[in-house]
Amino acid sequence: MSWHAYAAELGQMGRAASIALRSVSPARRNRGVVAIAHALRSQTASLLEANAKDVAAAPELGLNAAAIDRLRLTTDRIEAMAKAVEEVAALPDPVGEVIDGSVRPNGLQVQRVRVPLGVVLFIYESRPNVTTDAAALCLKSGNAVILRGGKEAIHSNTRLGEIVQSAMAESGLPPAIVQLVNTPQRDVVGELLKLHTLIDVVIPRGGKSLIERVVAEATMPVLKHYDGICHVYVDASADIEMALRILENSKCQRTGVCNAAECVLIHAEIAVKFLPRIGELMERRKLEVRGCPRTCAALPEAKPASDADYRTEYLDMIISCKVVDSLEEAVAHIEANGSHHTETIVTNDYAASQAFVTQVDSAAVMVNASTRFNDGGELGLGAEIGISTDKFHARGPCGLKELTSYKYVVKGSGQIRG
Repeated sequence: MSWHAYAAELGQMGRAASIALRSVSPARRNRGVVAIAHALRSQTASLLEANAKDVAAAPELGLNAAAIDRLRLTTDRIEAMAKAVEEVAALPDPVGEVIDGSVRPNGLQVQRVRVPLGVVLFIYESRPNVTTDAAALCLKSGNAVILRGGKEAIHSNTRLGEIVQSAMAESGLPPAIVQLVNTPQRDVVGELLKLHTLIDVVIPRGGKSLIERVVAEATMPVLKHYDGICHVYVDASADIEMALRILENSKCQRTGVCNAAECVLIHAEIAVKFLPRIGELMERRKLEVRGCPRTCAALPEAKPASDADYRTEYLDMIISCKVVDSLEEAVAHIEANGSHHTETIVTNDYAASQAFVTQVDSAAVMVNASTRFNDGGELGLGAEIGISTDKFHARGPCGLKELTSYKYVVKGSGQIRG
């Protein structure tokens, strides 16, 4: 079978499954989601065995330590995957929700009702937990999904695909609700991106080159984010201990994720006190700092930062640092160098916090909290299929509601238009 024929078959089966899902009750869809969690737990041993093959092959594929960490599964991580799926099951069902409504002067009842997108193509890299998150979110929201993971996780994702398929069969649901592309061939992606009559939206989640390719080739809408260049701004009035905790968590808790901080901006009035504390953090966490001249003067162990450093998503134990003279300068730096993903201000000044929230145009803006909270589960949305920096059709963590659109339902009693 050619790659064109294979992609077309996936698309046609996905379209048929999405149409069948329209008649499946919320309770039945939910049983399918719960079945995925049960299957994960019962197949932990076989999943760890498959994942071990991917981890063993990772160095040959050029994966760094952070990427291998994203790839690796453990018993605890598989249990976390199962719990994340169960959290999706426990959320309110979005399908059929009446968003708003009115009655026209002629008696027509007009409602805007939430409906599934249809068929979702999801292209992603490295993290196997994304496979089950996406499967659960799409099933719960009434969508069929075609999953295409990266070659670095081929064994893990193949086993996960089998696990999800078994859960669908156990629940009496069409198996094509969740389909896994079973080859790492890049040609298949190109063929899938042509299928705008069968696939309603594509969501790429991974490196910048992947997303740029999808945007360039897709014939259907793309829900995306590019880089996660996130900032921590330490304001003049910040509590130093709080700022240090937030910076350490934002940068060091898990470096290889899109909501990890990549730059810290420090108000000049607090820099003399705060920069030595960053020096302690550098030594304790083996953190590399690339800083402006004022940073390097206070921290001789820091490296000089280039303009490119301030626009780099390191995904590693590296952070850029700049001393600024005002909140306005911090905001201007974020606007010029950021990716509109996540920014946080640490401050005890309410006016400063409000100015930051108002002026910073990012998908999530935090006050006195870690950038790592820009996450579907942490914000009460359950698992997420990605964090969008777009402004249409969704922004920020994309959970159940972001996997829906709406239609107008108009009810009358014989009205005609004059």
